[in-house]
Amino acid sequence: MKSSGSNETLSIGAVAGRFGLPTHVLRHWETMGLLSPARDTAGRRRYGTDALTRVAVILRAKEAGLSLAGIRSLTTADSAARREILRREAEAARSAIAAARSRLDLIECALGCDHEDVARCPHFRRVLAERIDTGSPSP
Repeated sequence: MKSSGSNETLSIGAVAGRFGLPTHVLRHWETMGLLSPARDTAGRRRYGTDALTRVAVILRAKEAGLSLAGIRSLTTADSAARREILRREAEAARSAIAAARSRLDLIECALGCDHEDVARCPHFRRVLAERIDTGSPSP
């Protein structure tokens, strides 16, 4: 594929190689309804510019933590449903970030502690006391 205006298409192997994917992944995405490559006269898959863009979108969405089913829903839903899906995904991401921050705080606290047993560290004990007083569940 030379330019965005080119009609040249790529084989499944060429697309897989371009994105560092096994060909079976592209076939699976097709069965999931995420891709629908054109076919040549012999029935072989042919990927044009739109299909390459679609593969890049799927990969980016997966990097963002979306499931294949979620990605499919985003592409098939109407605007209101898509926004609701994205709101739920955003909330799940916020929860994961909060849990990761809490984990990192605990780890950094333990790393900075000179006590043999971190449970004896005054700072750590204050954090535990706050948790006990408020009854906050562990993230």
